[in-house]
Amino acid sequence: MSGLLTLAYLIGSITFIVGLKMLSNPASARKGNLIAAAGMFIAIAGTIFLYEENGERLHNFGWIFGGLFIGSVVGVLAAKKVKMTAMPEMVSLFNGMGGACAMLISIVEFDHLANGHITLNIGKFLQDAIGQAAQHGDINIGPGFGNPAGKYLIILLGLIIGSVSFAGSMVAWGKLNGKVKDFSFNGQHIVNLVVLAAIVIAGAWLLIDVHQQFSGGSGNWTAHPPAGPFPNIELQSMADTTLINTLFYVTLTLSIVYGVMFVMPIGGADMPVVISLLNSFTGVAAACGGFLYNNPVMLTGGILVGSAGTILTILMCKAMNRSLKNVLIGSFGAKATSAGGGPKEQGNYKEVTISDAAVMMRYASKVMIVPGYGLAVAQAQHVCHELEKLLEEKGVEVNYAIHPVAGRMPGHMNVLLAEADVPYEKLEEMETANAAMPNTDVVLVLGANDVVNPAAKNDPSSPIYGMPILEVELAKMVIVNKRSMKPGYAGIENELFFQPKTSMLFGDAKSVLQQLVAEVKTL
Repeated sequence: MSGLLTLAYLIGSITFIVGLKMLSNPASARKGNLIAAAGMFIAIAGTIFLYEENGERLHNFGWIFGGLFIGSVVGVLAAKKVKMTAMPEMVSLFNGMGGACAMLISIVEFDHLANGHITLNIGKFLQDAIGQAAQHGDINIGPGFGNPAGKYLIILLGLIIGSVSFAGSMVAWGKLNGKVKDFSFNGQHIVNLVVLAAIVIAGAWLLIDVHQQFSGGSGNWTAHPPAGPFPNIELQSMADTTLINTLFYVTLTLSIVYGVMFVMPIGGADMPVVISLLNSFTGVAAACGGFLYNNPVMLTGGILVGSAGTILTILMCKAMNRSLKNVLIGSFGAKATSAGGGPKEQGNYKEVTISDAAVMMRYASKVMIVPGYGLAVAQAQHVCHELEKLLEEKGVEVNYAIHPVAGRMPGHMNVLLAEADVPYEKLEEMETANAAMPNTDVVLVLGANDVVNPAAKNDPSSPIYGMPILEVELAKMVIVNKRSMKPGYAGIENELFFQPKTSMLFGDAKSVLQQLVAEVKTL
């Protein structure tokens, strides 16, 4: 590896770390994203123009630049045209492409290793040592030479993790856009465990067979006679690859099946956790590619994505007061009503008019806005910010209460409000917002449902029991904006809607907020 290429990879790795650090703050997130992208550009350019192996540079620039052009165009157009409501499914789709990339790398490298050749630049000393024998035909390089079991292990890990991430992300993408429905059957978790065990057994069998062949001599390499004064020597495996090929593609098939069955029963409020977990899988799979190619920047990027995704998954599980095992096996979003014995009789709810809601907020001292997926669906973040600024001009203190798992992906509400230029200082995390609830005059809930459901605290039979929520019921008055009385994404009835201090304000969030802005201006 040349010094310039090493420097390019070092710059790429550093920008990934700096960019990830800057992503932790919405004020610097955009700049951090651009810095990391610049580092990736440097690493890609360095690989294309500076990488060489055995004295040879990369070829097939037409294919390379053709792929870069097509991918860049698709990525830019998708990013520019995606609506905020479709952002979670786009994240899932792009994450699946990362898993597919790791899967394809493993397939290509497996074929190259099992059915192809290895080229060694042995230099003059080794050439002289075997030169005479090579003149009389192929020579057998002794037992154990170049045993590729370790390389096969990395290839298998990239294949399994990448395949699961790809298949699972595609199912998650389908669920988020409504094209795939939750599906489960009795004993599915047992079937999933059997499939997972079969993957482990097939992979272990493959590695054992490779190790035995190369340790025992049957899989040694054959060196073909060199040509030229200081040639590369081409080594070809003598191993019987029939069983190896079969086990490899069985592992691939089972991994894809497991990825589909792993995500199919999971739904509802668990989807943000699943997306985060699959994202960490893709990072680990990419890191395997970094090991495979001895590529520092690929390894660094994969480790960062894998570790960050894992930490985020754990934090989100903690925010839901559930273990990761419970999320993966319990899947309360898929069949929520089964745990609570069916919907309960809640009583009556009361409605509030636009004018009354405007008066309540205009003459309040403190207002807390709770954004949810309904705000994203209505694309109402800008008019919500307009209402916030209008109220503050009239002397009302306005803040936003953010639940960690609100929306359809990690940080969905933060991204939504950042797009509308809502100051980050106004976004309060769950613990801070809950401490302020008793002193809040009015809480305006915009499309949030499960994250404000008191059943999480009061009803042991509820599937969300134990999940920390935004305790909006502690405020003096609560206004809930929804399109209808239908349950939220987890399919659970919300007790909040029927409490005496809660008033329902039905309608599309954007239309309702526009009317509230107009009404507040007249007060």
